[in-house]
Amino acid sequence: MSDAPELPNTDGTDTPIGADESAPVTLKRRDALRVLAAAATLPVLDGLAAGEAEAQGTTPRPAAPAAAPATQAPTGVTPGPRGTLADPDLLYPRTNWPRRLTTAEMVTITALCDVIIPADEKSPAASAVGAPSYVNEHVSAPYDGNQRDLVRVRGGIAWINLESRKRFSRDFARLTAAQKTAICDDICHLPNAKPEFRAAARFFDLVRDLTATAFYTTDAGMKDIGYVGNVAMPKFDPPPPAVLRQLGLE
Repeated sequence: MSDAPELPNTDGTDTPIGADESAPVTLKRRDALRVLAAAATLPVLDGLAAGEAEAQGTTPRPAAPAAAPATQAPTGVTPGPRGTLADPDLLYPRTNWPRRLTTAEMVTITALCDVIIPADEKSPAASAVGAPSYVNEHVSAPYDGNQRDLVRVRGGIAWINLESRKRFSRDFARLTAAQKTAICDDICHLPNAKPEFRAAARFFDLVRDLTATAFYTTDAGMKDIGYVGNVAMPKFDPPPPAVLRQLGLE
Protein backbone atom coordinates (compact mmCIF):
# COMPACT_ATOMS: atom_id res chain seq x y z
CA MET A 1 0.00 0.00 0.00
CA SER A 2 1.16 3.49 -0.71
CA ASP A 3 1.84 5.79 2.20
CA ALA A 4 0.26 8.66 0.25
CA PRO A 5 -2.85 10.17 1.85
CA GLU A 6 -6.10 8.76 0.60
CA LEU A 7 -8.16 11.16 -1.43
CA PRO A 8 -11.61 12.19 -0.31
CA ASN A 9 -14.19 9.83 -1.75
CA THR A 10 -17.16 12.08 -2.00
CA ASP A 11 -19.73 9.59 -3.24
CA GLY A 12 -18.34 6.36 -1.86
CA THR A 13 -18.69 4.56 -5.16
CA ASP A 14 -16.45 3.66 -8.01
CA THR A 15 -16.98 5.22 -11.39
CA PRO A 16 -16.81 2.39 -13.92
CA ILE A 17 -15.52 3.53 -17.23
CA GLY A 18 -17.26 0.69 -18.98
CA ALA A 19 -14.33 -0.98 -20.65
CA ASP A 20 -13.27 -4.61 -20.21
CA GLU A 21 -10.52 -4.56 -17.61
CA SER A 22 -8.68 -7.40 -19.32
CA ALA A 23 -8.81 -5.81 -22.76
CA PRO A 24 -5.56 -4.29 -23.97
CA VAL A 25 -5.57 -0.54 -24.48
CA THR A 26 -4.51 0.27 -28.01
CA LEU A 27 -5.76 3.81 -28.51
CA LYS A 28 -3.76 6.80 -27.46
CA ARG A 29 -5.42 8.80 -24.71
CA ARG A 30 -6.04 11.79 -26.93
CA ASP A 31 -7.37 9.64 -29.76
CA ALA A 32 -9.85 8.00 -27.41
CA LEU A 33 -11.06 11.38 -26.18
CA ARG A 34 -11.38 12.57 -29.75
CA VAL A 35 -13.61 9.60 -30.63
CA LEU A 36 -15.74 10.01 -27.50
CA ALA A 37 -16.20 13.69 -28.15
CA ALA A 38 -17.24 13.10 -31.73
CA ALA A 39 -19.77 10.46 -30.71
CA ALA A 40 -21.23 12.01 -27.60
CA THR A 41 -21.11 15.76 -27.83
CA LEU A 42 -22.05 16.66 -31.35
CA PRO A 43 -25.83 16.93 -30.78
CA VAL A 44 -25.37 19.59 -28.14
CA LEU A 45 -22.46 21.53 -29.54
CA ASP A 46 -24.60 24.26 -30.99
CA GLY A 47 -26.05 25.10 -27.62
CA LEU A 48 -22.87 24.77 -25.65
CA ALA A 49 -20.30 26.47 -27.80
CA ALA A 50 -21.09 30.06 -27.02
CA GLY A 51 -21.51 29.51 -23.30
CA GLU A 52 -18.39 27.39 -22.92
CA ALA A 53 -16.22 29.80 -24.87
CA GLU A 54 -17.50 32.66 -22.79
CA ALA A 55 -16.96 30.71 -19.57
CA GLN A 56 -13.41 30.03 -20.54
CA GLY A 57 -12.75 33.55 -21.59
CA THR A 58 -11.62 32.39 -25.04
CA THR A 59 -14.14 34.42 -26.96
CA PRO A 60 -14.04 38.18 -26.65
CA ARG A 61 -17.28 39.34 -25.11
CA PRO A 62 -19.11 41.77 -27.30
CA ALA A 63 -19.43 45.22 -26.00
CA ALA A 64 -22.46 45.64 -23.80
CA PRO A 65 -25.15 47.93 -25.13
CA ALA A 66 -25.11 51.42 -23.82
CA ALA A 67 -27.18 51.91 -20.70
CA ALA A 68 -30.48 53.61 -21.18
CA PRO A 69 -30.54 57.22 -20.08
CA ALA A 70 -31.76 57.65 -16.55
CA THR A 71 -34.65 59.69 -17.79
CA GLN A 72 -36.01 56.64 -19.60
CA ALA A 73 -36.03 54.38 -16.53
CA PRO A 74 -39.54 53.49 -15.31
CA THR A 75 -40.57 55.50 -12.34
CA GLY A 76 -39.95 53.70 -9.06
CA VAL A 77 -37.63 51.04 -10.59
CA THR A 78 -34.03 51.06 -9.41
CA PRO A 79 -31.64 49.96 -12.20
CA GLY A 80 -29.46 47.11 -11.08
CA PRO A 81 -27.11 44.54 -12.47
CA ARG A 82 -28.52 41.81 -14.64
CA GLY A 83 -27.17 38.31 -14.95
CA THR A 84 -27.79 37.13 -11.42
CA LEU A 85 -28.86 33.56 -10.72
CA ALA A 86 -32.45 34.76 -10.42
CA ASP A 87 -32.27 37.04 -13.45
CA PRO A 88 -29.87 35.50 -15.97
CA ASP A 89 -28.71 37.53 -18.90
CA LEU A 90 -28.68 34.88 -21.59
CA LEU A 91 -27.18 37.18 -24.19
CA TYR A 92 -24.16 37.94 -22.05
CA PRO A 93 -23.91 35.01 -19.63
CA ARG A 94 -21.55 35.33 -16.73
CA THR A 95 -20.91 33.52 -13.51
CA ASN A 96 -21.39 35.03 -10.12
CA TRP A 97 -19.20 32.93 -7.91
CA PRO A 98 -15.55 33.46 -7.01
CA ARG A 99 -13.01 30.95 -8.26
CA ARG A 100 -11.93 28.59 -5.50
CA LEU A 101 -8.71 27.04 -6.78
CA THR A 102 -5.54 28.85 -5.77
CA THR A 103 -2.82 29.95 -8.16
CA ALA A 104 -0.64 27.04 -7.11
CA GLU A 105 -3.50 24.57 -7.62
CA MET A 106 -4.16 26.02 -11.07
CA VAL A 107 -0.54 25.42 -12.03
CA THR A 108 -1.02 21.72 -11.29
CA ILE A 109 -4.39 21.53 -13.05
CA THR A 110 -2.94 23.24 -16.11
CA ALA A 111 -0.13 20.70 -16.30
CA LEU A 112 -2.59 17.83 -15.94
CA CYS A 113 -4.96 19.21 -18.58
CA ASP A 114 -2.06 19.31 -21.04
CA VAL A 115 -1.15 15.71 -20.26
CA ILE A 116 -4.74 14.72 -21.04
CA ILE A 117 -4.94 16.75 -24.27
CA PRO A 118 -1.49 17.83 -25.40
CA ALA A 119 -0.83 19.90 -28.50
CA ASP A 120 -0.43 17.91 -31.69
CA GLU A 121 -0.14 18.60 -35.39
CA LYS A 122 -3.86 19.45 -35.62
CA SER A 123 -4.75 21.34 -32.46
CA PRO A 124 -3.38 23.28 -29.49
CA ALA A 125 -3.10 21.87 -25.99
CA ALA A 126 -6.07 21.98 -23.63
CA SER A 127 -4.65 24.87 -21.64
CA ALA A 128 -4.37 27.01 -24.78
CA VAL A 129 -8.17 27.10 -25.12
CA GLY A 130 -8.92 27.68 -21.44
CA ALA A 131 -9.65 24.18 -20.14
CA PRO A 132 -8.04 24.85 -16.71
CA SER A 133 -10.30 27.88 -16.24
CA TYR A 134 -13.31 25.74 -17.07
CA VAL A 135 -12.27 23.20 -14.43
CA ASN A 136 -11.93 26.02 -11.91
CA GLU A 137 -15.32 27.45 -12.79
CA HIS A 138 -16.97 24.04 -12.48
CA VAL A 139 -15.56 23.19 -9.05
CA SER A 140 -16.24 26.72 -7.78
CA ALA A 141 -19.96 26.67 -8.54
CA PRO A 142 -22.13 26.86 -5.39
CA TYR A 143 -24.02 23.62 -5.93
CA ASP A 144 -23.74 20.38 -3.98
CA GLY A 145 -22.35 18.30 -6.82
CA ASN A 146 -19.81 20.93 -7.77
CA GLN A 147 -18.73 21.32 -4.17
CA ARG A 148 -18.13 17.57 -3.96
CA ASP A 149 -16.05 17.84 -7.11
CA LEU A 150 -14.04 20.66 -5.49
CA VAL A 151 -13.13 18.35 -2.60
CA ARG A 152 -12.11 15.64 -5.04
CA VAL A 153 -10.05 17.96 -7.23
CA ARG A 154 -8.26 19.56 -4.29
CA GLY A 155 -7.51 16.18 -2.80
CA GLY A 156 -6.27 14.96 -6.17
CA ILE A 157 -3.99 17.94 -6.63
CA ALA A 158 -2.45 17.34 -3.20
CA TRP A 159 -2.00 13.65 -3.99
CA ILE A 160 -0.44 14.08 -7.42
CA ASN A 161 2.11 16.58 -6.11
CA LEU A 162 2.98 14.33 -3.17
CA GLU A 163 3.32 11.35 -5.50
CA SER A 164 5.51 13.41 -7.86
CA ARG A 165 7.82 14.46 -5.05
CA LYS A 166 8.02 10.89 -3.79
CA ARG A 167 8.95 9.50 -7.20
CA PHE A 168 10.89 12.37 -8.78
CA SER A 169 11.54 14.94 -6.03
CA ARG A 170 9.54 17.65 -7.81
CA ASP A 171 5.97 18.91 -8.04
CA PHE A 172 3.90 17.54 -10.91
CA ALA A 173 4.05 20.68 -13.05
CA ARG A 174 7.87 20.59 -13.03
CA LEU A 175 8.19 16.98 -14.19
CA THR A 176 9.23 15.94 -17.65
CA ALA A 177 6.58 14.69 -20.03
CA ALA A 178 7.71 11.10 -19.48
CA GLN A 179 7.57 11.47 -15.70
CA LYS A 180 4.06 12.96 -15.82
CA THR A 181 2.93 10.14 -18.07
CA ALA A 182 4.37 7.54 -15.71
CA ILE A 183 2.17 8.82 -12.90
CA CYS A 184 -0.92 9.31 -15.05
CA ASP A 185 -0.62 5.79 -16.47
CA ASP A 186 -1.23 4.48 -12.94
CA ILE A 187 -4.48 6.45 -12.52
CA CYS A 188 -5.89 6.93 -16.03
CA HIS A 189 -8.14 3.83 -16.04
CA LEU A 190 -10.12 3.26 -12.87
CA PRO A 191 -10.95 -0.44 -13.41
CA ASN A 192 -7.25 -1.24 -13.79
CA ALA A 193 -5.98 1.02 -11.00
CA LYS A 194 -4.28 -0.62 -8.04
CA PRO A 195 -6.15 -0.23 -4.74
CA GLU A 196 -3.77 2.47 -3.55
CA PHE A 197 -4.42 4.48 -6.73
CA ARG A 198 -8.20 4.11 -7.01
CA ALA A 199 -9.07 7.40 -5.31
CA ALA A 200 -6.52 9.18 -7.50
CA ALA A 201 -8.06 7.48 -10.53
CA ARG A 202 -11.46 8.99 -9.62
CA PHE A 203 -9.79 12.39 -9.50
CA PHE A 204 -8.17 11.82 -12.90
CA ASP A 205 -11.49 10.62 -14.33
CA LEU A 206 -13.20 13.84 -13.23
CA VAL A 207 -10.48 16.14 -14.56
CA ARG A 208 -10.35 14.22 -17.84
CA ASP A 209 -14.12 14.63 -18.33
CA LEU A 210 -13.99 18.35 -17.58
CA THR A 211 -10.95 18.87 -19.80
CA ALA A 212 -12.56 17.06 -22.73
CA THR A 213 -15.82 18.98 -22.28
CA ALA A 214 -13.97 22.27 -22.28
CA PHE A 215 -11.69 21.46 -25.19
CA TYR A 216 -14.22 19.91 -27.56
CA THR A 217 -16.71 22.74 -27.20
CA THR A 218 -14.25 25.32 -28.47
CA ASP A 219 -13.60 26.14 -32.12
CA ALA A 220 -10.25 24.34 -31.91
CA GLY A 221 -11.84 21.25 -30.39
CA MET A 222 -14.65 21.13 -32.94
CA LYS A 223 -12.13 21.44 -35.73
CA ASP A 224 -10.08 18.66 -34.14
CA ILE A 225 -12.95 16.17 -34.48
CA GLY A 226 -14.10 17.47 -37.84
CA TYR A 227 -17.33 19.07 -36.65
CA VAL A 228 -18.66 21.23 -39.45
CA GLY A 229 -21.63 22.87 -37.76
CA ASN A 230 -21.97 26.55 -36.97
CA VAL A 231 -20.86 27.43 -40.49
CA ALA A 232 -22.88 29.60 -42.85
CA MET A 233 -24.13 27.64 -45.86
CA PRO A 234 -24.64 29.35 -49.24
CA LYS A 235 -27.43 26.89 -49.99
CA PHE A 236 -29.19 23.93 -48.42
CA ASP A 237 -29.79 20.73 -50.30
CA PRO A 238 -32.86 18.93 -48.96
CA PRO A 239 -32.74 15.21 -48.18
CA PRO A 240 -32.74 13.11 -51.36
CA PRO A 241 -36.00 11.37 -52.39
CA ALA A 242 -34.63 7.96 -51.41
CA VAL A 243 -34.14 9.12 -47.82
CA LEU A 244 -37.60 10.71 -47.68
CA ARG A 245 -39.15 7.48 -48.96
CA GLN A 246 -37.25 5.47 -46.38
CA LEU A 247 -38.64 7.72 -43.63
CA GLY A 248 -42.16 7.64 -45.03
CA LEU A 249 -42.13 11.36 -45.74
CA GLU A 250 -42.80 11.19 -49.45
